[in-house]
Amino acid sequence: MSLIPIRPGSSPGSSSGSASGAGAERSDAARNRELLLCAARQLVEECGADGVTMGKLAERAGVGKGTVFRRFGSRAGLMMTLLSDAEAEFQGRFMFGPPPLGPGAPPLDRLIAFGAERIRYVMEYGELARAAEASLHNRFEAPAAVLWHRHIEHLLRSASFNADPWLMAMSLSATLEPERLLHAVRVQHVSPGRLEESWRELVIRVVGKVED
Repeated sequence: MSLIPIRPGSSPGSSSGSASGAGAERSDAARNRELLLCAARQLVEECGADGVTMGKLAERAGVGKGTVFRRFGSRAGLMMTLLSDAEAEFQGRFMFGPPPLGPGAPPLDRLIAFGAERIRYVMEYGELARAAEASLHNRFEAPAAVLWHRHIEHLLRSASFNADPWLMAMSLSATLEPERLLHAVRVQHVSPGRLEESWRELVIRVVGKVED
């Protein structure tokens, strides 16, 4: 289940007509949504996430701009929808997957694994994530961002870090922001491996020694 905020479609009960007619409408809506997403993915590959606009997507898909806005709500909504499957998979792994990322490992090990996996996620999906964040009115209140923050805070508390774990979770989250990580790799030529090692050293210094 994705916790990315996606603009919902029409309620099944909102359409008039027979049940079969409503089913056909839902089927058409799902098909049109996938066509729009396919067109959006093509545009991202051709001109990057920053080059994708609602107008370009409407033109590529052969629909009106209003249709695109009704489907996704905003440019941020479009980017989040494109990220939805990858984000849901990541969330599932750190909440329910095997250790050390998932439950069952010591909290410090899980915190180290979370940062490393998030860095890898940004290396793969960073352009979309950065574009989504830049389009949001308040990206820090997005459900996915709130979940990451609460997860880091929970791990800090579990590791007996008592010096304002809420605020420390906010500080640690800031080091994993897509724009910051992408700038380090692309402009400052820092390797992803160095970023992961730096995250490891940071959380060890914050929490304490790794448990053997």
